[in-house]
Amino acid sequence: MERKYRILLVLHLFVGIGALVGGLAAILDPLEPAGVPLELLEHSSFNDYLIPGLILFTVIGIGHIFSALSVFLWPGYRGYVSAVFSWALMIFIVVQCIILRAVNILHVIFFLIGLYGAVLAALILFEKRQFPAGLILDRLEKKRSSK
Repeated sequence: MERKYRILLVLHLFVGIGALVGGLAAILDPLEPAGVPLELLEHSSFNDYLIPGLILFTVIGIGHIFSALSVFLWPGYRGYVSAVFSWALMIFIVVQCIILRAVNILHVIFFLIGLYGAVLAALILFEKRQFPAGLILDRLEKKRSSK
């Protein structure tokens, strides 16, 4: 397995396992999951951590575990699946920072992990000439050949 695929596999497993644990903590104890105070949600529309925990568990956790499986088991789809869930992680982090009205080092780290995963996914799509990368490359080649 090529290096970029191994990196994607590790990133997806790391994020997925962490999100499953964090999401489960919020689901089981929505008032103070893993010691996180409820006051952090004072500027949000959430009364507790149940809904954010469900999103973290399902979209980010299960999504990244599915992404890890796709890297390993379904090579034709790994670029697409990795891109979708890497972008989902970045969006989740941005929305979380907006809701909390704060940014801490973990937000930065996980946003950068999502960005790195998205870049690797894009490289895979371009390398394999998969949609939409194939269309972009075809148009660039047509422009070069017509000059």
